[in-house]
This record gives sequence, C-alpha cells and structure tokens, in this order.
Amino acid sequence: MTPERPGIHPTAVVAEGAEIGKDVRIGPYCLVGPRVRIGDGCILHSHVVLDGDTILGERNELFPFAALGARPQDKKLTEKTPVGALRIGSGNQIREYVTIHPGTPFGKGVTVLGDNNMLLAASHIGHDAIVGNNVVFTNGAMAAGHSTVGDRAILGAVCGIHQYARVGALAMVGAGAMVSRDVPPYALVQGDRARLVGLNLVGLRRSGLPSESIIRLKRAFRLLFWRTGSIHDRIAAVRESLGTDPLVREMLDFVEDSKRGVVVPRGRVGPTDELELAEH
Repeated sequence: MTPERPGIHPTAVVAEGAEIGKDVRIGPYCLVGPRVRIGDGCILHSHVVLDGDTILGERNELFPFAALGARPQDKKLTEKTPVGALRIGSGNQIREYVTIHPGTPFGKGVTVLGDNNMLLAASHIGHDAIVGNNVVFTNGAMAAGHSTVGDRAILGAVCGIHQYARVGALAMVGAGAMVSRDVPPYALVQGDRARLVGLNLVGLRRSGLPSESIIRLKRAFRLLFWRTGSIHDRIAAVRESLGTDPLVREMLDFVEDSKRGVVVPRGRVGPTDELELAEH
C-alpha cells in the first residue's frame, strides 16, 4: 500500500511498516519493503527497489534500477535462512543498476556503506562487506562478500575485489584489476592479478596531505615492498626508522593484520612474494 503523501509517486509501492523521513522523494514504480527506513531528504528516482532490513541515512540519492537489500547471492542461503541487515550512511550517490546485498549468518550479519560515497552504474557490494566514507566505485566495480574498502579508496572500472580481501584507505585500484590479496593504504595497484605499481600520489596530493608526510610514505613504501629480506625484518626496520608517522604506522599495521597476504610489486618474486605475507 502506498501512503498518499507529497513526494511519493502514485505508482510507487511503499509497504506498511516502512518508515519514510521528511522531504523524501520516491519516484515512479519504486518498491519499498516493510522493514526499510529512509532518512530525511533522500531521493529515489524511478524503479528503485529497497527491501529487507535496510536503513538509509539522510540525503542519499538512488538512481533508476538500483536494488538494495535483496537476498544475497550465497548458495548456502535458503528461503528459511534469516538474512542480515544493510546499513547505509548519508550523502551517498548510488547510480543506475547498483546492487548492494545485506549481511548473512555466515559473516558479520550486516553490510555497511558509510557516508558521501559515489557508486557508479552497475557496481556491486556483496554481503557482509564494509565500505568506508568518500569511496568511489567506478562503473562495474565489484566488492565481493566479506571484503573491506577503506575511506577515500577509488576502485577503477570493472575491477574485482576478492572475498575477504581488504583495500586500504586512499588506495587506487586500476581499471580491470582483479584483487585477490590485500591492497595497502595509499597504494596504487593494477593488473590481473593486481600488483603494486607505487603510491597513489595523485590521491595523496588531492587529499591535502603535507608534502613531508607523502615523502615519508614514499620512503616507507620503498623499504617495505621494494627491498629483499624477511617481511618481518622489513616491517621492524620501517617501524623503527619511520614509525612515528601516523600514516606509516597505518600502512604497517595493515600489513601486519593481513590474513590473505598483501599484493606485491610487479615482477617481484621470491622472499617478498604473496605466500610469505599471507603466512605472516
């Protein structure tokens, strides 16, 4: 049943129980499920589907044929399996044909999208994924279930983030890259399988970081990824020489916390390969 109220098109279907905030616009042929909550100032253009235990913050804009909160793409799920939640922050632009799935009992139970993100057409966020703030998913970029994408990261067109893989803050994933390992913060990766090619210098400069911090990051990056020897020894050496810098510490902590291993420089094999990092 669709309430008769300003801002809701007469062809939209808003189920009883759905909570609609102030100044919300719901366009033609949209479908809003009974457990959905939509924050103030959101705009749903035509043919948007919101279902499940889904909460949207304020001022989100959803374009035609976006589908959020539907049953996840997980073969372990049945019609009787309880599906988790989807939580979306404020100020996001979610373009045409974007799909975002809620959490599952096999993961965190919730999928999270933060604030001020831009998800371009046909991009996808899988179940139990965590996406931060000010992230860009370019057309067709996909983050699989249980993955994590840090603040201000940029995912290039038609790239893929493997299940459980992490993309660090302000990292740049090149178009078409297939990311099977963790991408360190501030890194630039590309290729199949994705390999490190350097720091995301353009993103770092645009973010307004002081040049001194970028210089320290560049030095730490070279010492950590472009040197031989044990990864444990390299982490310890960088922490001793540059560990007072908070950005360097973030990179080191990210690598130390990796469970899948971290992507490595192109053409690099041997003591710096992914296997050692994964074992670490």
